[in-house]
Amino acid sequence: MPRGRPLQLSANIAYYKDGQYTVCEGPVMSSIKVECVINEKSAIGEGPVWEEKDGTLLYVDIAGRRVSRWNPETKQTQSMTTEKLVGAVVPRSSGGYVMAEGTRFAAVDWGKKTSTTIAHVDSDKPNNRFNDGKVDPAGRFFAGTMAMEVRPAVLEREQGSLYSLHSDHTVVKHFDQVDISNGLDWSPDHRIFYYIDSLSYKVEAFDYDIQTGSICNRRKVYGLEKDEGIPDGMCIDTQGKLWVACYSGGRVVRIDPQTGTRMQTVKLPVDKTTSCCFGGKEYSDLYVTSAYQGMDQASLAKQPQAGCIFRITGLGVKGIPPNAFAG
Repeated sequence: MPRGRPLQLSANIAYYKDGQYTVCEGPVMSSIKVECVINEKSAIGEGPVWEEKDGTLLYVDIAGRRVSRWNPETKQTQSMTTEKLVGAVVPRSSGGYVMAEGTRFAAVDWGKKTSTTIAHVDSDKPNNRFNDGKVDPAGRFFAGTMAMEVRPAVLEREQGSLYSLHSDHTVVKHFDQVDISNGLDWSPDHRIFYYIDSLSYKVEAFDYDIQTGSICNRRKVYGLEKDEGIPDGMCIDTQGKLWVACYSGGRVVRIDPQTGTRMQTVKLPVDKTTSCCFGGKEYSDLYVTSAYQGMDQASLAKQPQAGCIFRITGLGVKGIPPNAFAG
């Protein structure tokens, strides 16, 4: 079949690319396209953030201890190494970045490729590390921790916590007993905070106070089905719908947090999809990171693009520009 030609499969549309079909279930536009845009593989690619000012994609390789910036115009990637496992990195309004690395929040001087500690967390748990993080609409950096994994998704349970770093560099601990602190985002009206603890296999919501950064009234808004995998990174679109990358599920799902229903599924040619963010012109492209760590040689041979980053276009929705850390 010619490359790119859609194959009709009942209510699904399958796209042929690089020897594989990518299937999208649910209401779709016929122009949906999935393409591998960053071939430089990450052991655990995570935390994609679109930088509007430079038109670049910022992301991390947790196990590779690397922060990277990719320019879609030049196809060039710039990187810096970190001392410990890096869970997330975000733009800083005063310049540079702030990262959640090891068990510390640290300022990053991109020009010098150096970092400076801002604050430490989990000082009583030396086996912990930061995982996913994101900046709220008021400029606070939310990020959560977890225990070190023995192998992917296998670790000591309930060792993590969710924290926020404020502009004055104070740190607030919101709750603990977390397994794998992961995807997070805020509703377009800033009144709801969405959160994923991966091994709970659900997406949760909290009432959010934008003035103080406090959260309350925890509740479940979506439970993953068995074939969907483990909920990982997450982002929100302008319509208030959530896009969740499903680790070991090879897909991103769009869910309606008001009704608790899955609206759409876009499958990718790799199983270990880890996170997603909107970017590009008008934030109409969805970038999806992936991982290869923990895969054997046979699996890697079947999924040669594992660890690469993909771009999904033609979804017919737009994302919300990311926030920068205010401190």
